[in-house]
Amino acid sequence: MTEKTAKSQAWRFIILLGLVSLFADMTYEGARGIAGPYLLLLGASGTAVGFAAGAGELIGYGLRLVSGWISDKTRRYWLITISGYTLNLLAVPLLALAGRWEIAIALLILERTGKAIRSPARDAMLSHATAEVGHGWGFGFHEAMDQIGATLGPLIIAFALYAGKTHRFAFALLAIPALCALAALGVARFQFPLPEKLEVKRPVLETAGFSRRFWIYVAAASLVGAAFADFPLVAYHFQKEAIAGPAWIPIFYATAMGIDAVAALVLGRLFDRLGLRTVAWVTLVSAFFAPLVFLGGFRLALLGMAFWGIGMGAQESIMRAAVASMVPSYRRATAFGILNMSFGLAWFGGSVLMGFLYDRSIPLLVAFSIGLQLIAVPLFLAVGRIADSGSTSRPE
Repeated sequence: MTEKTAKSQAWRFIILLGLVSLFADMTYEGARGIAGPYLLLLGASGTAVGFAAGAGELIGYGLRLVSGWISDKTRRYWLITISGYTLNLLAVPLLALAGRWEIAIALLILERTGKAIRSPARDAMLSHATAEVGHGWGFGFHEAMDQIGATLGPLIIAFALYAGKTHRFAFALLAIPALCALAALGVARFQFPLPEKLEVKRPVLETAGFSRRFWIYVAAASLVGAAFADFPLVAYHFQKEAIAGPAWIPIFYATAMGIDAVAALVLGRLFDRLGLRTVAWVTLVSAFFAPLVFLGGFRLALLGMAFWGIGMGAQESIMRAAVASMVPSYRRATAFGILNMSFGLAWFGGSVLMGFLYDRSIPLLVAFSIGLQLIAVPLFLAVGRIADSGSTSRPE
């Protein structure tokens, strides 16, 4: 296979998985944009919403360690990916049938569980293709397609609510993109049964454990996870304090997702040129979403959502690209699982604490969020310096 053909095939695979993510994000990000207000309508407290968000991420990220290890051990990447997507997507329309906030929380956690099952295997397959086009650019492009769906989903829900439809109707409507995502996934599986063949240039195999910079990187990313407020709590705040009306809340979320898409493309390019320093600087910028979102009015909250979107774009693109650049291909699913488990544990602890702080002192919540992210910045820079010193390979 020539280099030109290899890149062409790699892009076809990235685009197909991008379409899967586009429709998938229309589904669960559309639901995510109204999950907080829906739980409020069902009678949940701020602490319950914080717990729900954190528990979902804890299970969703924690299971990725097991899923990643099984994926690398069995090499059944497609089976695991398809199973996870099915659970991930079909849980969303079932929210239309939830009559109690406890049932709604259970379904939201089930959706996160499905995402946990499929993410390491999917990212490992995707990393083979991104090796041919640049890990930062490839993951960034995939994230951009992902966030197109994440933008459209909340906008569709906002339109439905504006038209006078109920939250239950909105959740049922999301069955359409869910089925489209599963169909696109079937096409990708048929056309690329062995994605590992897309990575023509094999990295040097390493027999030792994961490198020191990988573990420092995991620690820094986990600090960001603990400090990053999940949108259900943000949306809960918007509704409770009347920062934005019910139809505006998913529009705020859609705005953040649109910025996420653009940020992923720009940051992906920067990562391929500058390496891990990109992660450090974007963390510094996005750290200031918290005071704008939780302490500001309508306009400042909207600006805060823009910073929040930049941070999300980094988490879903260059944070994954960094793992692909420092771990050999045969261990990437496990590495993605380790990163995501640590990130999820931190996210759970941070979400529960922020939900607790929200009910007692919003300024303390803001201080907690900013503080942890600022601590993460020098750790990311340290990882970049280790890479620059030549102890491990630089981003491809």
